[in-house]
Amino acid sequence: MKTSAKHSTPRRALIRGMAVVAVAAATVAGGTVPAGAAAVPKFKEPAIFGTSFQADPHHDFTRGISSRHDGILRGWVTHYRAGVAEYTPIKWVKDRSGNTEGWFTGPKQGDVMAYASRVSPKLAYYSALACTGSKLTVDRRGLGARRCSAKAATALLKRGHRPGLITVYRGKIVKFQEIYTP
Repeated sequence: MKTSAKHSTPRRALIRGMAVVAVAAATVAGGTVPAGAAAVPKFKEPAIFGTSFQADPHHDFTRGISSRHDGILRGWVTHYRAGVAEYTPIKWVKDRSGNTEGWFTGPKQGDVMAYASRVSPKLAYYSALACTGSKLTVDRRGLGARRCSAKAATALLKRGHRPGLITVYRGKIVKFQEIYTP
């Protein structure tokens, strides 16, 4: 059976349209993300050089060391072992001479303000010193800009007491961005 020229154009358009819908459906179905691998939401970033410790009103420090609630903490890792990092909040202490210089400090000895969280296997560790300490790699705010390998990130976490912004999501540390201090 022959088709006339005037009926072939709508039929071809219909077939092309069905093919486009099929490809789009396959792309959407193949591109679904499992529930556990959802992207980390954007959290409000604390002041990088804040002069007070960040509060966590929902955390009960009397029940022992546990993970912080989801969000970003200005802090440093005090101990790392077997995929678990213990960390504390930090604050900036200005130099008394009036200069812009200063240093970060943690809670006083004996203070129970500490957290412990598992480190995500997909941790994004951004170093301020090129992961090896060889050169400066920071953005205009003084935050680490170079992502380190998993091996380098583990070594840096074990070294401890490196100030940074620690992002916790679903009980795991998913991002650590160092704060550069000269």
